[in-house]
Amino acid sequence: MEVEARVIELINAKIADREDLFLVGVKMHSSGKLEVLVDGDQGISIQDCAAISRHVGFHLEEEGLIHHAYRLEVSSPGVDAPLTSVRQYRKNIGRNVQLKLHDGRIREGALREVTDTGITIEEKIKEKGKKAVVQQNTVPFDDIITTKVLISFR
Repeated sequence: MEVEARVIELINAKIADREDLFLVGVKMHSSGKLEVLVDGDQGISIQDCAAISRHVGFHLEEEGLIHHAYRLEVSSPGVDAPLTSVRQYRKNIGRNVQLKLHDGRIREGALREVTDTGITIEEKIKEKGKKAVVQQNTVPFDDIITTKVLISFR
């Protein structure tokens, strides 16, 4: 079995009774780092990350699935990490986001709604010689390359 697939199984089993936690991603890097990203609707604690790490590490050692030295890192995605799941988008409703689109455009606005097929953002549109107008626009997920939450220090 592939390492990443087994780690996904192990994590899903560990957090099955925790409706507030969800898996964001698992990646085995060629450097030997096994990166696990887990998030929660209200964030994730260091204790939760440690418990997941112990669970995954124990099973990987018991099963002998990795035959070389590796470093297991369990954390939440950083504030600059792109959103990758509908659940992450929903968690960030009300926050300002920046979208990079397949057509090369970059759009920014407040995330107002999330559906299974796309998002609605509230943007300030400024046309030359006119006053800025606030509009709500729907953007399908298929049009989005990346979405990042914009951090405000006001």
